[in-house]
Amino acid sequence: MGIVRTLAVKGATLLAVLFCVLLLTVVVVGATGLSDKILNAMMNEELRATRQKLATQIKDPEQLEQAMEKIKETLIVAYGLDKPWYVRMPNMLLRIITLDLGNAKTQQTFTGSIKVADIIMERFPNTILLMVTVLMINFILGLMVGVKVATKPGSILDRVLSLYSSISYALPTWWLGMILILIFSFYLRLFPFQGMRSTPPPADPIGSFLDLLWHSALPIITLVIALSGSWIYITRSIVITTAQEDFVTAARAKGFPEKLVLWRYIIRVAAPPILTNLILALPVYLGGAILTETVFGWPGMGLLYYNSIMAVDEALILALTYMYTLIYVACRFVLEILYIILDPRVRYK
Repeated sequence: MGIVRTLAVKGATLLAVLFCVLLLTVVVVGATGLSDKILNAMMNEELRATRQKLATQIKDPEQLEQAMEKIKETLIVAYGLDKPWYVRMPNMLLRIITLDLGNAKTQQTFTGSIKVADIIMERFPNTILLMVTVLMINFILGLMVGVKVATKPGSILDRVLSLYSSISYALPTWWLGMILILIFSFYLRLFPFQGMRSTPPPADPIGSFLDLLWHSALPIITLVIALSGSWIYITRSIVITTAQEDFVTAARAKGFPEKLVLWRYIIRVAAPPILTNLILALPVYLGGAILTETVFGWPGMGLLYYNSIMAVDEALILALTYMYTLIYVACRFVLEILYIILDPRVRYK
């Protein structure tokens, strides 16, 4: 029960962090007048739909305007626009949490819906598909190559990969993406310029999967090249630091095989900080995909965020900010659980 109680406290703390971020966001949105603009846009959209319905029933223009004026007064009260923004804070918080922020100005789903919640829920899996794939590839490369290099510090391989890590870390993903598009799409014609699927997409499942793989190849290669160097170097540093601990020296002095020392005494102890980088990298990857998705025209949350900012679509910006915060809080809670499983030194009481 001690672990369950502690995890419950951790979860409540993270939810409090999420609430504080939302509260601060609502204060900023309300004080700057963005809340009024969002609610007015939602109200005007509802008035437009209502006018279209009443126009078929009321033929007299004056009576139509009078009816619309009464409906508008009712909606002003319903949306809370007759009250100051700080009085509407609880209602605005609930709208953000449920993504009930009306319609987007310029964006829509592939099926034509302009609701904020529908747009985000359609784009979210696309970003997950791209960034989780990149994250797992970089994690595996960092684990395999980083551990290999850490066993031979100062070797030629270590120096070459350290140089690669520095170059990789310094490469902007958007610049590298444009270079790869120029080479492999424009000159060699091997990959498509942008997008996630062909038009029209293949009908059969295998063809659809291969088409998706073909379109995602360049974005994945770009992000792996630009981000794998830091993963390799971080893993190398963690493993080298762990290998210098006294218990590792004692294990070697007892005559244990090197593979046993590596996996039981080094990798197992180094796993929690490596895992921390993996879990916390997920929200960072999702946030850092904005420029990459924009360059490749990948229909994910990053491209949606960029288009929302360019169009000054307040409702979408607000909803996406909430989604990124929610992803971070969820990753932190998952990390707390995994720490208990992987690190025998962690025992909550």
